[in-house]
Amino acid sequence: MIIEQAIEVLKTEAQGILSLTDRIDENFSKMVELICSSDGRVIVSGIGKSGIIGKKISATLNSTGTMSMFLHPVEAMHGDLGMVCANDILLAISNSGETHELNMLLYNIKKVGCKIIAFTGNTKSTLAKQSNIVINTMVKKEACPMGLAPTTSTTAQLAMGDALAVVLINKKKFRTGDFKKNHPGGLLGQRLSKKVKDFMFTGKAIPNISEDASMEDALREIDRVQLGTTFVLKSDNKLAGIITDGDIRRCIVQKKSVLDQNIQNIMTKNPRTIGQNAPAYDALNLMEEHQITILPIIDQNEKIQGILHLHDILGKGEFKFTGSQASS
Repeated sequence: MIIEQAIEVLKTEAQGILSLTDRIDENFSKMVELICSSDGRVIVSGIGKSGIIGKKISATLNSTGTMSMFLHPVEAMHGDLGMVCANDILLAISNSGETHELNMLLYNIKKVGCKIIAFTGNTKSTLAKQSNIVINTMVKKEACPMGLAPTTSTTAQLAMGDALAVVLINKKKFRTGDFKKNHPGGLLGQRLSKKVKDFMFTGKAIPNISEDASMEDALREIDRVQLGTTFVLKSDNKLAGIITDGDIRRCIVQKKSVLDQNIQNIMTKNPRTIGQNAPAYDALNLMEEHQITILPIIDQNEKIQGILHLHDILGKGEFKFTGSQASS
């Protein structure tokens, strides 16, 4: 009986979240555009369980590139309203839309000059009527058997907040490398605070062929190191170009005989590179910006020093800075 009840709760809450997909409309787009066009913060406010959800939404926004602050409605009426500026946006959360303490705040927020976004399950409520944008977070029923404790409704609010945060990540082009600035103490932050030289592979782990090598040589070298690439080097060890699995696939798609090709026609000339003393988050941003997974590491004379793979920055399996073996 216990297990069945637990499963039923999860199903009810899952259905509540899925029902939100039918309510994502132009109001959601307007909310995103409003936040992106503002140079202020997203001030999140709510009471009780909705307030707790609001704190989490605010924290998620902060960690993903959108300035935010949680404002308790009661504390706001006793001085904290002074922290709110006209260019801020209020995100008010209330399932009923009739939370007295929260609705008391709306009049004063409008006097400051803020726009108001409502997360509410009641689009005809006082909160909805006082808001510039209304996001419908209504659910059919709470998971609580008495229908009293906020369960499905708060889960829906949290999920809608996550949807907002993720869309803003993409809209603002917030990159993984930017994560380090907000998470210096986390595992990813620790990785990104390192330098490229802490991750790169050197010596025999660098796949490379000479400019006069054949495509057969290139394929053999790609297979040897199994990083999906090989560098093409000049006689002085300077980088001439790079050949990747993708270059080979494109050649095949064009119905060309790979082995008959000249590597000069296959390789990408002047590929993106980085120095060994650059921060890891710079390398990661460069990879994300240009949708690549490999970076040649060169010195000031453009000579090859190492190779860096995306997996070695983000970590694959147990995290170590040994550089003793390549990612498989």
